[in-house]
Parts: sequence; structure tokens; C-alpha cells
Amino acid sequence: MRNKWSCLAIACLATLLLSLDLTVLHLALPRLVTDLGASSTQLLWIGDIYGFALAGLLITMGNLGDRIGRKRLLLIGAAAFGAASVVTAYAPNAELLIAARALLGVAGATIMPSTLSIIRNVFTEPGERTMAVGIWSGMSAAGFAVGPVVGGLLLDHFWWGSVFLINVPIMLLVLAGGALVLPESRNPDAGRLDLASVVLSFAGVVSVVYAIKEAAHKGIEHADVLVAGVAGVALLALFGWRQTRLAEPLIDVRLFARRAFTASIVTNLLAIFAMSAMMLMFAWYLQLVLGWSPLQAGLAQLPGGLSGAIGGVLAAQLIPRIGRNGVVALGLAMNAGSFLYYSTLGIELNYLTLLPVMVIGGVGIGFAFTVNNDNVLATAPRQRAGAAAAVSETAFELGGALGIAILGSVLNSAYRANLVVPAGVPGEGARESIAGAVGTAAELPAEQAGQLMRAAQTAFIDGLQVTALVTAALLAVVALLALVGLRGVPKEIPEEVLARA
Repeated sequence: MRNKWSCLAIACLATLLLSLDLTVLHLALPRLVTDLGASSTQLLWIGDIYGFALAGLLITMGNLGDRIGRKRLLLIGAAAFGAASVVTAYAPNAELLIAARALLGVAGATIMPSTLSIIRNVFTEPGERTMAVGIWSGMSAAGFAVGPVVGGLLLDHFWWGSVFLINVPIMLLVLAGGALVLPESRNPDAGRLDLASVVLSFAGVVSVVYAIKEAAHKGIEHADVLVAGVAGVALLALFGWRQTRLAEPLIDVRLFARRAFTASIVTNLLAIFAMSAMMLMFAWYLQLVLGWSPLQAGLAQLPGGLSGAIGGVLAAQLIPRIGRNGVVALGLAMNAGSFLYYSTLGIELNYLTLLPVMVIGGVGIGFAFTVNNDNVLATAPRQRAGAAAAVSETAFELGGALGIAILGSVLNSAYRANLVVPAGVPGEGARESIAGAVGTAAELPAEQAGQLMRAAQTAFIDGLQVTALVTAALLAVVALLALVGLRGVPKEIPEEVLARA
């Protein structure tokens, strides 16, 4: 077999790009308000549609990789991702940008499960597998950290679309290196892809995501929200029933009977639900409240993401000492403490006080994601590694998209409730979001603009503090869930032991 660590390097490079691509957009969002005239609803869709499209297709693409070959699917996805990045970069309006981001999500869905399933098939020794998953998780965290810095550098010198063009040379490296290094692997007994299951899984996930997003934005009482929610739950229930009737299902539902698998999926989903929303809020806080440039904001967030990479590598060393459940619970508790501190942030910031808190939180999230991802891979047979990885990544992406939609709506609701526009100052646009306040202030005389921005920044801080407290409480509960749910899972999971259970 080709050098396994070279295979890991290619998988990490592809993963690095996907996570980087998500976070570079956070810093570009304020520019889209002025350059494309994007509304607050369009901004949410621009941020969310990538994750929604990706989450809806991960299960299908993970199974497709098991059938046609994980290397082949990864290379096809890399080429498509590079092409879609060019379209995204030159989108002339918000509508086309949303469509292009959806295409990126489709391409990304082919890459994410392929990287994890390749790792699962190349690293068969338990200790090495855990270390490889830790490095993979660390690179993903590094992408989240480096993205804002790269985005900040580009936005300081070029237009917003430049943040997507950096995908092209990286994807060319993945294509060239993957073709030379990666071994091909597939499930020889996979059978045909059940098209009815593909339709049910995609339609069900998209319907549920749409319902939750719209309910958070405009309320649950609207007819489209109710119809989408009921339809989505019904479609997913039908999908689950169909999987029990197929010889080769898209998802082996029996995996959910294994505590290590289910608890890892649930805790990952809830953890990224909290983390993704806060990353977006930080980008807005640093730029629109503190007035930092995109580059300054990116550099400020860099230590948190890089410490996540350190946590991913250290997780394998901690498992023998405190167990898998202990590592996950510790990591989530560290994050809960960090978010508790974030609830005290104000209009002025002492960055040297914030820095160690960010590092603690980053190491903690590295602990949790590494162990949970390794648990998921270890509990599934190697021949169905793509399907298992797809379930894990679906939970990850769905949790991230829902976190931005729901916690973002919590922030916006608190912002609107606390915004007091000074008398005599036009503030219609400011009532939608702090980004709207920036756009409105740009058209006002200096004195009125200053009054409006101070009011908007104060309201945003109030919303940020409430959201951070909610997030801290959620992470504390998830830490307890992990401590109990993963209790008794072996510290070293031998090859396919749980898969035979």
C-alpha cells in the first residue's frame, strides 16, 4: 500500500479547504451588504445554503463513494469544487451568489465523507487510526482559524470574490496529489444505489432545515413552515423505515443501537450547533462593534482555531488516562466556560484577557470532535466507512447550519428588542440587523451616523451576551450527556469489534 501518511496529507488538505471556505465568508458578509445590496434574509441564505446543500447530500455521496470508489469520488468532487468556486467569486448579484454557494455545497458533499472513509480504510491499527483522526480534525480546526486571516488579507486588498478564488490552486494540489498517492477502495458487495432512498433523504433533510430556519426567522405559525416541518419529519421517518427493508441501505439503522455511535453523533451535532453560530457572531462583533479591519478580526480569532488543531492531536494521548467519555466531556466543559466568559464582552475589549479563554475553548473542541469522529468510524465496518462518515458529517454540517439559523435568530431578536433609535435619526434599515445599521449610517450626516451606530452596537452587545449565555448552558448539558452516553466505551476500540456486536 502507498504511504499511509501521504494519504492522510491529501485527505487533510481537502478538509482544510472545505473548512477554510466556510469561514472566509464570515468576514466578507458585511461587504455583501454594500457591494451586492444583500438583504438580511439573503445574507442568512448566503451563509447557510452551502451547509444545507452539503448536509442534504452527504448520505447519498458517502454511499456513492462506497460503490464507485472513494478516491474517484474525491477527485470528481475536487474538480467540481474548484469550478464552482470560480462561479461564486464572480457572482454579480445576491441571487446568483446563493445559487453558486449551493453548487459548492453539492461538490463539498462528495469530498467530506471521502476523506474520512479513506482514513478509515488506510489506518487499520486502532492507535494509529485515532491519531490520524485527531490530525484530520486538527486540520479542519486549522482551516476555521486560517480562513478569517486569509479572508482578511484578501479583503484588505481585493474584492469580496477573491476569498473564493484561493480554492482553485488548493484543489489542483488535491487533484494532482490524490491521483498519485491515494489507493482506491470500495465496498465490493454494495449493490445498487436505492434512488428512492436518495430522494427521501435529500427531501427530508432539506425540508426540516427549511422549516427550522424559517421558524426561527419569522415564526412557526406560517403555513410554509408547518408544511415543510411536517413533510420533512414524515419523509425522514419513511426513509428510516425503508432502510430496514433494504439489503444494502444508505444508512444501516442498526448502528444507532450502539451507544458509542449515537452519543457521538448527538454530541457532535449539538457542539457544532453552538460553535458555528458564535464564530459568525465574533466576526461581526470584531468588525462592526469594535471597528477592526477584516484582517485584524481574522488574526484575533487565529489562536482559537489553531489551539483546536492542538487539541485534536492531544486527544489520543488523553484517552488512556480519562477514557473516551472523559475526553469529550472535558472538552465540552472547557467550551462552556469559554462561552460563559463571552457573555461578559462589551463595547471595549481587552484582547490579552480574551486570548487564553479562546485557547482553552479551542483545545476543548479539538478534544470532543476527535474522539467523537473516531468513535463513529470505529463502530462501522470498513466496507461501509463512507456511509458512516456521511452520517457523522451530516450531523456536523446540519448542526452548523442550524446553529447559525437559530442562534443567529436569537441574536437578531435580542438586537431588535434592545435597539433604541435616537429621536430624529432615520433607523429603518438598522432595525433589521447591525449590518443594516452600518448601511443606514453610511448615508447619514456624521453626528446622526454616530448616534445610530452607538445605539446599534449597544443592542448587538446585549444580544451577543444573551446568546453566549444560552450557548454556555447548552454546552454544559451536552458535556453531561457525553459523560453518561459514552461511559463504558473501550479506550482502544479494536478493528470492527463494535461493528460485530
